[in-house]
Amino acid sequence: MLCCRVHPYLQVNVLVLNYFTLLAYGKDENMVQLPGGTFQMGSNSPENRNEEGPVREVTVKPFAIDKYPVTNRDFREFVREKKFKTEAEAFGWSFVFEDFVSEEMKKKVTQKLESAPWWLPIEKAFWRQGDFPRVDTAEDGYHGVSPVAAFSPQNNYGLYDLLGNTWEWTASEYLAPGRSRQRAQKMHVLRGASWIDTADGSANHKARVTTRMGNTPDSASDNLSFRCAADIPDHTAKKSRTKPEL
Repeated sequence: MLCCRVHPYLQVNVLVLNYFTLLAYGKDENMVQLPGGTFQMGSNSPENRNEEGPVREVTVKPFAIDKYPVTNRDFREFVREKKFKTEAEAFGWSFVFEDFVSEEMKKKVTQKLESAPWWLPIEKAFWRQGDFPRVDTAEDGYHGVSPVAAFSPQNNYGLYDLLGNTWEWTASEYLAPGRSRQRAQKMHVLRGASWIDTADGSANHKARVTTRMGNTPDSASDNLSFRCAADIPDHTAKKSRTKPEL
C-alpha cells in the first residue's frame, strides 16, 4: 500500500484508519470544527471534465477535519502506537520507478504495467523513487511534494493543502460518468489535485475545488494522501466564519 520516497513530510496513501486524533470529537488542536450546512457541489461549466458534474445540492452534518494532510511523521507515530503493519510490508514488494533500479534488479522483473511503463514490480519495498514524470522544475521551491505548512491556507477555515500538493482520499464511492452501478473493483473519490497537476489543466488535471477523480483503495503514489475527519454532535459544533464559497 505504501510506495513512497522517504521524506519527513511525504504523505502516504491509506484510505481508512482509526486514527487516535479522532477520539475526542475533533478537539485535537490540529483539527478544525466545521458547522455543516447545505451547498452546491460540482460544476456545469463547459470547460469542466465529466467527473465534475452535474451540480447537485449536498448537505453535511457538523464535523471536524485535520488542518493538514497526514504526514510521514504523523503516520510513524500511529504505526508505533498501534503496531500497524502496512500492506507493502506485509506483501514484501512494491512498484518502483525504473530509473532507480539496478540492472541486476531488473533481471528479476516478472511483469510490467502497460498503462504505466515507468513502474517496475520489485521484490522487497524500494523506498527511493524518482520525480514524476521524469523532470521536476521545482518552480514552487520543492521537488515533488512540499511540507504541509509550506503555503498559506487557501480558505477561511485555516485548512492547508486542500488544493494542490497531493490528491486526498474521501469516503465517497466513485461512479464513472454515465454509470449507475459500481464496477467490480470498488473505487473511491479523490479530490484536490496534486503537485503534478496544473491550474489551467495544461498538464494532467485542472487543480480546482470541483475537480475529482476515482481510484481503487489499493492504489498508491507520492501524490496521493489523506487527512483524518470525525463526526461531531450538533451541540458541540463551533461556529466558523462565513465562507463565500465551498
